[in-house]
Amino acid sequence: MSRVGRQPVPVPAGVKVELTDGEVRVQGPQGRLSHRLPAEVAVRVEGSSVIVERRGESKRHRAMHGTVRSVIANMVQGVATGYRRELEIQGVGYRAEIRGRKLVLSLGYSHPVEYDVPEGVKVEVADQTKIAVSGPDKVLVGNVAARIRSFCVVEPYKGKGIRYRDEHVRRKAGKAVG
Repeated sequence: MSRVGRQPVPVPAGVKVELTDGEVRVQGPQGRLSHRLPAEVAVRVEGSSVIVERRGESKRHRAMHGTVRSVIANMVQGVATGYRRELEIQGVGYRAEIRGRKLVLSLGYSHPVEYDVPEGVKVEVADQTKIAVSGPDKVLVGNVAARIRSFCVVEPYKGKGIRYRDEHVRRKAGKAVG
């Protein structure tokens, strides 16, 4: 048995889990999410928990057992409390602002970088240098944060660029004068 897969997923109050023809739907205060279940696993709701069981013992069945359990747990947590990734912009003249559903970044290029924020994700900008990406879908929040970061990855000499709030950038020494 998978150590992850055999643990039941607790469902907090205010979150509703539905199983319909090979799909699990989770609804809560932060929104709704759905996921198509693979044929290798069976999912059932018992009281205030979700139990994932595998239908066979092949390598793929064992792999899907823990994976589906983790996906469902992330969905339940996402609709209950949501996910949040925070980014910081460092560099002289580097800044961000929100215009409608677009994030506009000034990153030292000859033009501003405009990013259309996808549905299901909320982007907030505080004091032009702090960006917060939040939403119920863990994967989507992580992908949007990574995409924003990719516009100007932190360089190791001056530390300029967009970084995660908790990211540590190893600095390199510049040219030695002498």
